[in-house]
Amino acid sequence: MKYLFQGLKSDEVEKSRLDNGSNKLIQQKTESFWHKLKENYKNPIIIILCVALGIILLLSLFHLTEWYEAIAIAVAVILATLVSTFSEYKNERSFQKLQEEASQINNKVFRDGKITEISVDEIVVGDYVLLQSGDKIPADGKIAQGELLVNQSSLTGESESVSKTKISKNDKPAENDFFNPHQVFRGSVVDDGEAVMVIEKVGNNTFYGQLANELSINDEHKSPLQVKLIGLARLISKFGYFGATLIAVSFIFNQVVIANHFDVGLITEYLSNWQVLLQDVLDAMVLAIIIIVAAVPEGLPMMIAIVLSLNMRKMLREKVLVRKLLGIETAGSVDILFSDKTGTITLGRLESIFYISGDNEKYNSYLEIPSKLKEILKLSILENSFCMLSPKGEPIGGNTSERALITFIETNDRIQAIKSDTETVSTIGFDSKRKFSASQITGGSNIKKIFNNETLTFVKGAIEIILQNCRFYYDKNGNQISLSDTTTLLQRADKLADTGIRFIALASSNQPIPADKQLPKELTLIGIIGIRDEIRKESKHSIEEAVKAGIQVIMITGDRKGTAISVASETGLLKNDNDLVLTSSDINNYTDEELKQLLPQLRVVARALPSDKSRLVKLTKSIGRVVGMTGDGVNDSPALKRADVGFAMGSGSEVAKEAGDIVILDDNFVSITNAVRYGRTIFKSIRKFIIFQLTVNLAAVLTIFLGQFFGIGQPLTIIQILWINVIMDTLAALAFGGEPALERFMLEKPVKREANILSRYMVFSILTGGLYITAFSIFFLSFKPFQNLFIRNGIADQAVFLTAFFNLFVFLIMFNSFNARTEKLNLFEKIGKNKGFLQIITLIFILQILFTYVGGDVLRTIALTPKEWLIILLLSVSIIPVDLFRKFLSSMLHKSKN
Repeated sequence: MKYLFQGLKSDEVEKSRLDNGSNKLIQQKTESFWHKLKENYKNPIIIILCVALGIILLLSLFHLTEWYEAIAIAVAVILATLVSTFSEYKNERSFQKLQEEASQINNKVFRDGKITEISVDEIVVGDYVLLQSGDKIPADGKIAQGELLVNQSSLTGESESVSKTKISKNDKPAENDFFNPHQVFRGSVVDDGEAVMVIEKVGNNTFYGQLANELSINDEHKSPLQVKLIGLARLISKFGYFGATLIAVSFIFNQVVIANHFDVGLITEYLSNWQVLLQDVLDAMVLAIIIIVAAVPEGLPMMIAIVLSLNMRKMLREKVLVRKLLGIETAGSVDILFSDKTGTITLGRLESIFYISGDNEKYNSYLEIPSKLKEILKLSILENSFCMLSPKGEPIGGNTSERALITFIETNDRIQAIKSDTETVSTIGFDSKRKFSASQITGGSNIKKIFNNETLTFVKGAIEIILQNCRFYYDKNGNQISLSDTTTLLQRADKLADTGIRFIALASSNQPIPADKQLPKELTLIGIIGIRDEIRKESKHSIEEAVKAGIQVIMITGDRKGTAISVASETGLLKNDNDLVLTSSDINNYTDEELKQLLPQLRVVARALPSDKSRLVKLTKSIGRVVGMTGDGVNDSPALKRADVGFAMGSGSEVAKEAGDIVILDDNFVSITNAVRYGRTIFKSIRKFIIFQLTVNLAAVLTIFLGQFFGIGQPLTIIQILWINVIMDTLAALAFGGEPALERFMLEKPVKREANILSRYMVFSILTGGLYITAFSIFFLSFKPFQNLFIRNGIADQAVFLTAFFNLFVFLIMFNSFNARTEKLNLFEKIGKNKGFLQIITLIFILQILFTYVGGDVLRTIALTPKEWLIILLLSVSIIPVDLFRKFLSSMLHKSKN
């Protein structure tokens, strides 16, 4: 087709850009590294540490504490915030880069009297753009010449291609009218045809841009994990402050009252000596700071960032790209999932599934069709198509229906057809008004041999349009037989239409294509082909898995109600009589309160509009459910952003992927259930780490608190506690972060949004481990025979004994990591799938031993002998049988209740 467009001149391009703006879309506002870092300093745990840091710094100025204790706390704060900030920032930057690469599209534009190819961002209002099959429409405008079939599903949710034709001078279409036959919109894709459009709106003024702009408005919501961790941090904060206050008061009470044997005279004398009293008050403050540092799980923010990052890489191998780290964990908490049908539950592409001949015989495959009839069918499909064939026989170009028809033909027959010697004389392109297409063919040995004619016209289109002009049909031997009754074929097609099948009728005529481009009058029916978007083989199993996992799956589709019911029934979504199927109009007839009551029974929403998705997300969240939403189009973006976790499809629009938390690269429902499984694994890993960490903190606080009453002084220093809480816990986070995503996690119910992160099991585990380590520590420190095990040169050495205790405390903690790792009695359950666990725990033991030798005054340690190390090792293993006994009792109680 020849086009006579001069296009804009260079100076006109610049003027248009100045007057109407650029075609670049608004950039999504992303937080800078420094802003993220600042936000992380608002974490309650970090705030507590900063308070402790300030007090220690003040005391160090008066030489009441060591300067390196302040540095140690500062390092703990910086490490905890930097690791989590860097992980999130790096992940978002990677996603931005991916998006930029995906959006690099070029278009053919008329400029200065010739066609040139430019970036989509360079297009301006007034440009004339050449559009061909497969092109993405770069901006909003109207057709100036030519005819197109356009897929607007990313904007409207409707998968049917829409015909777009040249606009007349008198036509003044309404703004953003997707059904206007002359307007085209950014984000749409050309399915078939060729045309020139004139650009009327660019960038943020396009409908696509307006939606992107709405998404740039900050609508951040806290994930279930964030809600739970904030609650935990507040609880720990109260515990830390209360413990610090209690120990400070207890220390003063011990010094003033107990140390003076409750003697009023001695107490009065003590109080009169203000220098001694001031020193004891300052010592009490130092002790309180130690308690705060011991109570606060400094490694927790760092651990969460590490675990999320580790699992993000694993998920990428499962075709799941995580854009927002907390989106992984939130996926594990989802208890209701709104899923698109097309491309997620189904394959997202049309396939021919059977053929019905003119005598109403059904053939489920191309190879079943009788040879004579098969040859006629093959010619009618291949000779009346806008698709081209690759050397391997694969269809290129054309619309989705034509590609589905061609792939019904066996591959070898397609390859042989490439050498066809026919010539196309005239064609009629498919039009939504005509509802048929036609090709007039001449020459060719096969045409003459089969039809005894030099020229033939093949037509295909809507069954009700084609059948009304059919007077004959081809029987299985290729003979023309009179067709007197078409009602039976139409009734059969109507019945099957409710199962989601669309029908294309094929026919031939000896007449040429009429000059008025109307359907030829005398047609011979070749047959009817049923096509549909096939359900993915794995969808039924994946939906069953999601339902067993306690997730209510609701399928949302723009298709008709009958089609939706068919797909939902086939995939197991509809099983019970009370399962509810609603259309968009049904939903709009209910009030919000009525719809909330119906939500538990809802399984399918048909003829859905984008506004329905947003409303359903809002209502579902308002009743405390954790909502997952899938989507691929620009129209899905608001709902994706508002959901607790948005699953954007990898083949979808850039705006949808920007709005989502997780991108499903293969558009497969299986990948969504994989994301849920990983989310649950991460939540369990975090809970395991919390057991491990809080056991340490409880034991440290109680040991320091009780130590003063046993005359022990400071069993653990600030540096030692920070060593345990930061260095050890960072490595422990790596160990727990590698836990495998087990299938059995999908047999458990989702953790509710309002549920406490500390479960009953966890509390008992923390209390058991914490109290045992405390009791054993106090017993070790105060029982003389233990001190006698660490004698040097015939005398008890306090430095050796305190070094031994520090290592005993750490070793008890590390052996307890095996207890925290699993609820089972078998401590080595699936440990082969987390090979890093044993390696990291071994590394921690090695580092602890190494730093004992080099720690010196900073860690308050000196070298130990091999015998002393063996004693410590044997004593520390004792925590394993203690916790195994607790697990045994817990399992027995659980069995008795059931």
